[in-house]
Amino acid sequence: MKIFEKKMALQAYITPLKESKKSIGFVPTMGALHEGHLSLIKKAKKENQIVVVSIFVNPTQFDNKEDLEKYPQTFNNDVKLLQSVNCDILFFPSVEEIYDQNIISKKFDFDGLEHQMEGAFRKGHFDGVGTIVKTLFEIVKPTTAYFGKKDFQQLQIIKNLVKKYDIPVKIVGCKIYRETDGLAMSSRNTRLTKKHRKAAPFIHKTLKKVKKKFKTKSIAELTQWVQKKFEKNSLLELEYFTIADETTLKPIKSKESNKKYRAFIAVYAGDIRLIDNIALKTKKKKTAKI
Repeated sequence: MKIFEKKMALQAYITPLKESKKSIGFVPTMGALHEGHLSLIKKAKKENQIVVVSIFVNPTQFDNKEDLEKYPQTFNNDVKLLQSVNCDILFFPSVEEIYDQNIISKKFDFDGLEHQMEGAFRKGHFDGVGTIVKTLFEIVKPTTAYFGKKDFQQLQIIKNLVKKYDIPVKIVGCKIYRETDGLAMSSRNTRLTKKHRKAAPFIHKTLKKVKKKFKTKSIAELTQWVQKKFEKNSLLELEYFTIADETTLKPIKSKESNKKYRAFIAVYAGDIRLIDNIALKTKKKKTAKI
């Protein structure tokens, strides 16, 4: 595996590969790699001739300075994991290499996607995401880029970014990779205390029950039910729960047949913030027989 810290050196290595028509799969990460990341890389390996992974903890997408400072950094272990799945190239730039001396994000208009859920609770977060993803795409120039659906809102925003700026990269959303007890894999999980780690699977269990109840209960009933469940849980604090249209990410008040919806949730386990989501299905309209 080749490791590059400088973008010019990386581009000098990648350019001949692109010119020889090799397909390049790209998996951007913030490090502290786990099986969820590796599942993205394995998919990229199956579908591309060369796979590039970036590790960069992006300061402009953190609205909480303490969260940035405490974000787990496990570079040596990350390298071992990348080698175990035969990653071809690792891009590991410094903050200065990406931002020079100007560590601020650009402003983006994602057609309102950025104002929902995470955007409402994390000021400037998606400007930071847009800035780093656009920058990395311009450096790596991948054929295809892979993102997990745990950050579903981010996935939709990146699809919007690519379309709006006419960036020639295919975006692939990959299924949420979970621990055996259902907790969505996240680098932040390593920071959970034992009691909070034991309590955290309650998040996914609640979403699974929401999925079942979605066919018969109203949006208001489901929202109230989730709120009451978390009020009774002394270890987990609900920040938000919403059911939204998959495409617009706007919260819905009522259901329509044959539309795609998703339930989104953010929860604090102590001072660790966890997010998750689940796809919801409405009953299909029966077509009348003639």
